[in-house]
Amino acid sequence: MTQHHPTIGSLLRALRARNDWTLKEMSTRCGIPLSTLSKVEHDRLSLTYDKLLQISQRLNIRMSELFAEEDSSPEPAVTARRSIGRIDDAVRVTTPNYDYFYLCPELRRKRMIPVVTRVRAKSIEEFGELVRHPGEEYIHVLEGRAEVHTEFYDPIVLGPGESVYIDSNMGHAYIAAEGCEEVVLLGVCSSADEHLMESLLNIHGEGKQPVK
Repeated sequence: MTQHHPTIGSLLRALRARNDWTLKEMSTRCGIPLSTLSKVEHDRLSLTYDKLLQISQRLNIRMSELFAEEDSSPEPAVTARRSIGRIDDAVRVTTPNYDYFYLCPELRRKRMIPVVTRVRAKSIEEFGELVRHPGEEYIHVLEGRAEVHTEFYDPIVLGPGESVYIDSNMGHAYIAAEGCEEVVLLGVCSSADEHLMESLLNIHGEGKQPVK
């Protein structure tokens, strides 16, 4: 049996099916051109972060619901949840400077957002403005060397096995350190704000490339 790996296209297609909307109806409701939606649903094109936010606002659903697969069974009242995080099962969002892999997408209302990031930006100018969002985050370097920029501290370079824990309300940015083509980071973002996923997806910028 072929394992199902969620993509932005498959999740949007499932959302449309649950509401019994045609592609044209979905296009009208969310304000995304029909031809664009068709390409996204067939995984030939992705969407910029602002377009994902536009869809959630137009359809009046949380951004996190776009990244969670439908579970036909009612959510159990117990607190013992478990999800195995694999890159192949992650929802992948790509930009010219980053690849984001959002892990454990089937869990709704997560208190933490785990994400593996491949960073290609090599300067703050390339990265853009420092980002801010509610909560705290922990970043652990898996491969390469990361240059960490924060609003109130001097930049610091971290190598494999090193990490940083910050208040995410403080402006921050992660880039590949000098001489490093790419750095791989494991991040865990946490916040009491139930809209944390929306905040994260809205800050990364535009210009995503097609999902492979």
